[in-house]
Amino acid sequence: MRVYGKNVIKELKNNNTKIKKIYLSKNFNDKEIIDFIRTEKIPYINVENHKLNDMIKGNHQGIAADINDYIYIPFEDVLQKNTIVILDHLEDPHNFGSIIRTCECAGINTIIIPKDRSVNVNETVMRVSSGALSYVNICMVPNLNNAINVLKRNGFFIYGADMSGKDYKTINYSEKICLIIGNEGNGLKQNTRKKCDEIISIPMYGKINSLNASVSAGILIYHIMERKNNGL
Repeated sequence: MRVYGKNVIKELKNNNTKIKKIYLSKNFNDKEIIDFIRTEKIPYINVENHKLNDMIKGNHQGIAADINDYIYIPFEDVLQKNTIVILDHLEDPHNFGSIIRTCECAGINTIIIPKDRSVNVNETVMRVSSGALSYVNICMVPNLNNAINVLKRNGFFIYGADMSGKDYKTINYSEKICLIIGNEGNGLKQNTRKKCDEIISIPMYGKINSLNASVSAGILIYHIMERKNNGL
């Protein structure tokens, strides 16, 4: 995986992610990063800035790095948690990265995604999460419905976010919570919806009847965690 930007590299420095090679613009002058590269003896090459522009389609800030691909946690580890988020075939890496960041800020450290027809952890997700990926574990499962069945057998109450559910503020949430956020365009898959114990929704008061997936997730996650933290 190739990542880029000063903040991403500094986060890799702090979380011990294996960096295989760094590409530095010849006019790169961030002393903290340069000292880190030299201290850790990380292989690097100096390149012309236009070469980085060819390599990276984004604001690379004069630095990029090749790192090991993301390692997903096993599903068994998820069962030890009390609050998790499932992303039902989310496609936009920016939404994924934003939700990871929201989860970390709210105190949730586990997200489940399906293996097929879904965005995975890539360089865009890592950049948008702004370091939160170091503290939030991602689990990839081959079959989302089977995973939900196992979660239910292990005491999780499944809440699906959809436009046609109960007002999320009126719900008495259980102790073990799984919140499912649907696809950006189509919402929850029909089979996923059938697995939910409760469908919850955010009331709309304007003329547009839906919110961005990461915005919806943020509203619901913070409400749920506030209630849990206050013992409600």
